[in-house]
Amino acid sequence: MDQSGISDQAWMLRADGVSRRFGTTLALSDARLTLDRGEAVAIMGPSGSGKSTLLHVLAGVLAAEEGRVLMRPGPDTEAVDLTGMHDDDRSALRLRRFGFVFQQGLLLPELTAMENIVLPLLFQGVQRREAHRTAEEALRDLGLQGLGNRRIGQLSGGQASRVAIARAIVTDPSIVFADEPTGALDSLTAHDVLTVLLELGRAKNRALVIVTHDDRVASRCDRIVRLSDGRIERPV
Repeated sequence: MDQSGISDQAWMLRADGVSRRFGTTLALSDARLTLDRGEAVAIMGPSGSGKSTLLHVLAGVLAAEEGRVLMRPGPDTEAVDLTGMHDDDRSALRLRRFGFVFQQGLLLPELTAMENIVLPLLFQGVQRREAHRTAEEALRDLGLQGLGNRRIGQLSGGQASRVAIARAIVTDPSIVFADEPTGALDSLTAHDVLTVLLELGRAKNRALVIVTHDDRVASRCDRIVRLSDGRIERPV
């Protein structure tokens, strides 16, 4: 077992003494965290505590300046060190292995729901016909049948959030990173969206990392990690 209580044989992602600065500001300091496959972890803390920085470093969007971030695609595969990767290699890994959901979805409003979901598949080199078939399945799984031709502005907040989830999972990622995915939603819609995220993760043994201010969201995850001034206070 490591210090988080996770079997050393089961981990999928591991931060080992990770630090990150922005200018002279230390945004993340000696962060240590292990994520198991199939596990949902909530990252909490006050504004400016380093939550989003930690998520972006774990996901390889930002490179750690100290320490390492290791990702192991399967229990019998060798770990990959994201910290030592070239930017292009990290981008390729994110495209293959990671999915992202953000508070405002960051969907492209000029595109339809279907076109938004298809994009990451096309970036992977999937043929357009196959990409559309896979996206149709994602729409159906998320209860969005018949809405694929609507633009994002023609959808409700909950529907748009489900499109963002569909786009995040359509490539069958190993880990989904979600930054305040329910922050702009009413409580009932937020509950439904979080249920979808959790159920799809557990059904696929997919790990989930959620940055949130909402205790109700965090309480439904398997563990809560709290940050203060860039330091992890207590993994639970």
